[in-house]
Amino acid sequence: MSMKILEECIACGACMPECPTESISEGDGILYVIDQATCVECVGHNDSPKCVSVCPVECIVKAE
Repeated sequence: MSMKILEECIACGACMPECPTESISEGDGILYVIDQATCVECVGHNDSPKCVSVCPVECIVKAE
């Protein structure tokens, strides 16, 4: 699985430096995006997805 960022993203950038696989980038300038091909949900790096814990608007969820 991987994570995804919803449209509620405020592009604060808090998640980017927390990603151990550098899977988060600026999308179209309005919100950030997560590369689902490289996102590992922080397995092997953290106990849970770090991006979720630092997001101030809680807009990062598991991708389906």
